[in-house]
Amino acid sequence: MKSPFPGMDPYLEEHWRDVHHRLVTYASDRLRPFLPGALRARVEERVYVESLPGSGRGVYPDVRVIERVRRGARTVPAPAGVAIAEPLIVAVADEPVSEGYIEIIDVSSGRRVVTVIELLSPANKLPGDGQELYLRKRKQREIVGSTTSLVEVDLTRSGKRVMLLPPNRIPPSHRTTYQVCVRRGYRPLRVEVYDLPLRRRLPVIGVPLREGDPDAPLDLQALVDQCYENGGYDDTDYRGDPEPPLEPEDAAWADGVLRAKGLRPKARRRARRRRS
Repeated sequence: MKSPFPGMDPYLEEHWRDVHHRLVTYASDRLRPFLPGALRARVEERVYVESLPGSGRGVYPDVRVIERVRRGARTVPAPAGVAIAEPLIVAVADEPVSEGYIEIIDVSSGRRVVTVIELLSPANKLPGDGQELYLRKRKQREIVGSTTSLVEVDLTRSGKRVMLLPPNRIPPSHRTTYQVCVRRGYRPLRVEVYDLPLRRRLPVIGVPLREGDPDAPLDLQALVDQCYENGGYDDTDYRGDPEPPLEPEDAAWADGVLRAKGLRPKARRRARRRRS
């Protein structure tokens, strides 16, 4: 079963960790036939620790070393005559989060990174460790590798846009529910913007490679369709609202789509009153 929506399915955002990993892998596979001989698409990963809200801690580990208390280990006795209260023990284990992205490298020039493709997550758009790490990595790419192209694909609605081009620099006609920004490394002062409305099929975008190479086409709708089918999301309960909720006009449109597909009960028609 395919998603009932013609474009991005807003209900997939509730399962974004799984969806994100699938989209990155499928995108890498679909790009391969369009890459010239010396170019390769590689899935890379960044890891950060997702702290509890308000904890103020941020750790970005490459290796984690932990020590567990052995069973039967002796505890330090309390001083004579001092009663120690029994505390409530709460486990506060920060959860490592891994986010994949794609690097297109040129194996003929010392594995130089030609293009980076980022599929943004809500963690990149909400204040916290994930956003700070993402913005820092992007800034490093802009400074260190100014010839590297960057493709940012945002198929989520949570949080604030953190793309190359701030929302106030984008014309109203292209301030859509979803967004794609492309900066070509050989044209760093220009940013290409794709509009991705909720109610329309997702487009095929051009992924820049080396200067002089033709763009590699990436069909975003095909990626989402493959993700929906392979992930078994046909069991989605469409009777409630997605998270985050849609804007009122979009919610009314989505309601009509879901009712027409039989995924929500049809609205009852009010009987006309007979005139006496």
